[in-house]
Amino acid sequence: MSKNKPDPAPDETAPVGKTRRQFLLGGGAVIALAAGGVWWQRRQPAAHDNPRLTPAEAYRKALSGDLTLVDIRTPQEWRSSGVPVGAVQIDMRREDFFVALEEALGGRRDAPVAVICARGGRSARMSLAMKDAGFSKVMDVPEGMLGSRAGPGWIAGNLPVARWEG
Repeated sequence: MSKNKPDPAPDETAPVGKTRRQFLLGGGAVIALAAGGVWWQRRQPAAHDNPRLTPAEAYRKALSGDLTLVDIRTPQEWRSSGVPVGAVQIDMRREDFFVALEEALGGRRDAPVAVICARGGRSARMSLAMKDAGFSKVMDVPEGMLGSRAGPGWIAGNLPVARWEG
């Protein structure tokens, strides 16, 4: 630098965008981690003390008439992987879910019912909601159709699956 010009201030030589970019990247990472945490938490089965059945037990009991097996997944899931043989399909997102469930149980809220979903998270939550709604003999199939930490699931267990006719 020449003697006539003062040295530039340090902040004038630093790239301006770098700090903003670091801030935005850091904020994006925090948002991604938070979203990932919410996603992970929602996939965890709700804690409950309802009886749990393996897919094979649920299939056997449904075929013998000892319980009603209800597949609570969505029509898109039924179409993509098929439905468990012996199960009734009632999309858990239906506004009239409990009315449809009661109809499937012949109007008896004390009839044994088992709930299955894809991997056990939704069935655990719905089994709690069903108990709260007055259904007294609710069971969960925590392995689900596709398997979970609880086990390999309906499909990997080579249990029969039917094409959904919806």
